[in-house]
Amino acid sequence: MDLSHINEQGRAKMVDVSDKAETARVAIAEGCVTVSPETMRLIRTGGVKKGDVLAVAQVAGIMAAKKTSDIIPMCHPIMISGIDINFELSDTVIYITATVKCTASTGVEMEALTAVSAAALTIYDMCKAVQRDIEISDIMLKYKSGGKSGVFSR
Repeated sequence: MDLSHINEQGRAKMVDVSDKAETARVAIAEGCVTVSPETMRLIRTGGVKKGDVLAVAQVAGIMAAKKTSDIIPMCHPIMISGIDINFELSDTVIYITATVKCTASTGVEMEALTAVSAAALTIYDMCKAVQRDIEISDIMLKYKSGGKSGVFSR
C-alpha cells in the first residue's frame, strides 16, 4: 500500500494535486461546547466580562479556517470562497456548525474542522474565568462534496 504523504525516502511530503480537476467543494463540520446553565445565561445575556462570546468565536473560526495550512503541516493553502459559522444554543450546549466553500483541486474538510475547533476553543477561553470544567466534544466532518471522491454525508 502506497502512502500518499510519504516520499521514496520514507519522509513526509505534501501530496501533488496539480493534476486534479478544480471543482466546487463544500465541507460542513460540527462540534459541541458544554457549559453550565449559569455560564449559558452569561453567554446569552452578554454577561461574560471578555465580551460577546459568540461574536468573538465566530470571527476566530473564520480566521482559523483561513490559516489552516499554516497549522496543519500537509494541508494545502486554499483560496476559500466562503465561510459561515452558526451556533445553536440549548440549556447547556452550544452546537457549532462551520460551512466552508471553495473551487479548487483539493477539499476544505480541514478548514471546516479547524473553524469549529477554533470557535470551540475561543468559547472556552472567553468563559474559563467563570467555569473551568467546560467540555469540548464531538468535532466531526458531517458533509463534503466535490472532487473525485464525491459526496460524503454522516
